[in-house]
Amino acid sequence: QVQLVESGGGLVQPGGSLRLSCRVSGSFFGPYVLGWYRQAPGKQRELVAAITSGGSTNLADFVKGRFTISRDYAKNTMYLNMNTLKPEDTAVYYCNAKSGLIGDSWGQGTQVTVSS
Repeated sequence: QVQLVESGGGLVQPGGSLRLSCRVSGSFFGPYVLGWYRQAPGKQRELVAAITSGGSTNLADFVKGRFTISRDYAKNTMYLNMNTLKPEDTAVYYCNAKSGLIGDSWGQGTQVTVSS
């Protein structure tokens, strides 16, 4: 079983930056994908960024050029660096892990609010 714990959310002004962290514990026993999703009030949860066990990354078009995803293998932690934040980035951000053997795992979520 895999456990995911997010941290780093908060209130930031438009144009500001935040870094989210997702600490990963447990074993995958094979290839996996880690990702960041977000869900704004009244909207569906959407993929923001993903990184594979091999290190390949993918970013949603609406965050390209502003967000980056990375992983520190020594710390078992995934990061989402968010720059030039906009009010429409306001959402609960969730860490996710997918693999063929363990299925889907989710963190508890962390609130990001972009407001002046």
